[in-house]
Amino acid sequence: MSSRAGSVGGGSSSGGGSSAGGGGAVPLAVLLRREVASERTASERPELHSGLFSQAKKGEDFTFLKPDCERLPGVPSSSFSAFGLFDGHNGNGAAIYTKENLLNNVLSAVPADLNREDWLAALPRALVAAFVKTDKDFQTKARSSGTTVTFVIIDGLVITVASVGDSRCVLEAEGSIYHLSSDHRFDASKEEVDRVTESGGDVGRLNVVGGAEIGPLRCWPGGLCLSRSIGDQDVGQFIVPVPLVKQVKLSTAGGRLIIASDGVWDALSPEVAFNCSRELPPEPAAEQIVKTAVHSKGLRDDTTCIVVDIIAERTNSCMPLPKKQPGIGVFKNMFCKKKSSDSSSHTDREYMDPDIVEEIFEDGCAFLSRRLDSEYPVRNMFKLFICAICQVELKPNQGISVHEDSSQPGSLRRWDGPFLCQSCQEKKEAMEGKRRSRDSSRSSE
Repeated sequence: MSSRAGSVGGGSSSGGGSSAGGGGAVPLAVLLRREVASERTASERPELHSGLFSQAKKGEDFTFLKPDCERLPGVPSSSFSAFGLFDGHNGNGAAIYTKENLLNNVLSAVPADLNREDWLAALPRALVAAFVKTDKDFQTKARSSGTTVTFVIIDGLVITVASVGDSRCVLEAEGSIYHLSSDHRFDASKEEVDRVTESGGDVGRLNVVGGAEIGPLRCWPGGLCLSRSIGDQDVGQFIVPVPLVKQVKLSTAGGRLIIASDGVWDALSPEVAFNCSRELPPEPAAEQIVKTAVHSKGLRDDTTCIVVDIIAERTNSCMPLPKKQPGIGVFKNMFCKKKSSDSSSHTDREYMDPDIVEEIFEDGCAFLSRRLDSEYPVRNMFKLFICAICQVELKPNQGISVHEDSSQPGSLRRWDGPFLCQSCQEKKEAMEGKRRSRDSSRSSE
């Protein structure tokens, strides 16, 4: 395997308690714990094989495949993989900018000294902060293009997916298909329609001669059919970059991911995509999926597919049950292939059969005060004098709590963090419709 944690232990001891042989004695219990930890690390560092295929119509689809990342340079045990799909519209500027900056923004939002468990727990908030920062930074470029984003981080058997727009990530594991992203189209969510209209947007279909309405629901001005994206500053900042985040843990049986733009999903269901590419390696599989989609509906749009196979090195008879992360988000066992009566009475047992995909975290709320809340597992992730989004240093009296305008003063206090700088607070207000984006842009001129 190319990415594997270094073995635990092994060095000689220079301290007291020497054995008859002259070497440092190590208690048997310590050796056993090291062996168990080593085996667990190996089993959770699967092999990844990925492939990409695309057919261009407008040249606005961009991809990011980086299977060998290290959050701590030179530390193999901190390795992870990242894959991204960026489906641009109204130009390619937003897609290119997001491809080049999103991962760095994720890493900058996570303290460098976290262990692996805390890093995985911190990822949902870090992804939210990074999406918003990328959007905010891009809009200073004064460009009107936008992009969907489906961004996947794989660390061992844990998959974390953050998405805005209508590209999708789907997983096939243990014979079942799981949706790890959500379509942020107005047609797909009345909640998103209500959120945007309450923030000052106008949602409706295209009117043609005679008063007839055609096509999908769109936000006006601009005519965007997506309720979330990065960029699109000409539509209004209530089209938010706050992603849905899902985090799941695979069993040692592994699985296959398909990450594809709407050029694929407008033509194929996930079942058809997996079936038409079954038994093929990732790159030929991606090609087969794209060609099947194009054959079905023609090349109407850029059509791009990434396939990632996650292959565990070994198959254990049992796997430790991952800890549920307390805090904001929806925590449920909806992915577990167990009877409902069984799941409620045995969730606290130490081991489970390996034929499950365990959901660790899910949250799709569009509001930063919830997504950056301090009740997450890593309570000190956002430092007191650092903006939670752009990471700029704050003086003691400069930070603005994300709860500044909370409607629940009893439980959320203005002096509770995380904190935002003035610029990011204005961004938050604009996204929530408390400050119109056009007004804020005029005031900054």
